[in-house]
Amino acid sequence: MLTKLERYIDQLGELNNKLIVLAGPRGSGKTKLLQELGKKLGVQPLNVNLELGRRLSATPQTGRGFLVGQLLRDIADKERKEDLLLLDNLELLFERGLQINPLDLIKRLAHSKRVVAVWPGELRGNRLYYAEMTHPEYRDYDAEGVVALEIGS
Repeated sequence: MLTKLERYIDQLGELNNKLIVLAGPRGSGKTKLLQELGKKLGVQPLNVNLELGRRLSATPQTGRGFLVGQLLRDIADKERKEDLLLLDNLELLFERGLQINPLDLIKRLAHSKRVVAVWPGELRGNRLYYAEMTHPEYRDYDAEGVVALEIGS
């Protein structure tokens, strides 16, 4: 799978949206694969929950949704100068209070640099899911324009 992922990354430069999403159930090996990729390419994966959470903690609750995109862009541009951005632990982006579209936010990052993101949910057909339908943070997105890879179950 690592070799296949590297091939996809090499081909991303030709696309307008340079995003690869690794989707699969909890424990399927998405994070491990991202870490192996990072080690091989010399790129440190970004723990979004940790880095973004630190910055958001100093922001009033009501203003967080407006700042999330800019804060994530700052992290990606200033701290991760490589052409490839590896994103893990995205759960914070699904917090209902932020009122954002996490997939759209990641897609915007992928216009300027190649992005491989661990999707904390599943790929079914051409749809990306987060949480179960009965969960309050349940989300369902069309994976159109995204290279979505399903990682073992």
